[in-house]
Amino acid sequence: MLQASDSFFSHPVALLFLYLFRSGALAIYILSGWFSTPYVFSVVLVVTLLAADFWTVRNVSGRVLVGLRFWNQVDEDGSSYWVFESRDPSQPANALDSKLFWTAMYFFPAAWILLLLWAFIRFNVSFIPIVALALIFNLTNTIGYTYADRDAKRKWATGMATSNMFGSLGGIGGTVVTGLVRSGIGKVFG
Repeated sequence: MLQASDSFFSHPVALLFLYLFRSGALAIYILSGWFSTPYVFSVVLVVTLLAADFWTVRNVSGRVLVGLRFWNQVDEDGSSYWVFESRDPSQPANALDSKLFWTAMYFFPAAWILLLLWAFIRFNVSFIPIVALALIFNLTNTIGYTYADRDAKRKWATGMATSNMFGSLGGIGGTVVTGLVRSGIGKVFG
């Protein structure tokens, strides 16, 4: 439920660019088929907007609008893993900003999937790579933020459960038991 403080956007500029880049890429792709726009020009515009969107969502929108970040880290031995960050649960995101962020995360990949199917139906092979690139960029962010959100909820729930169950033990005993519970839960969910 929206509170009085959540009835306005907290970060309108981040929302503007989130929707501007995504809508712009989608609109140029769709309109390039209707007008006699040169193929190369429309491809360059769409790819530029997709790249700007990918960077903006990864580095600005997700952090500002929902308090989440993710990246893939490669260790010296070559092993690769995802790292997730989230804001403190005591500072929740604006509900309207969050709803608009998650709407964009799921709506635009769905729209690109429909356009991919349409390109296959029309046998428009030249536009399939553009749609594939759009899906790669959009789905990478969607999957990354979905996992980051799950990780944040898991950490919050684990932190709340261990602090409530073992908070009364105190001292070294509470620390040891809390550490054991966290590592056990981490193995189950990690």
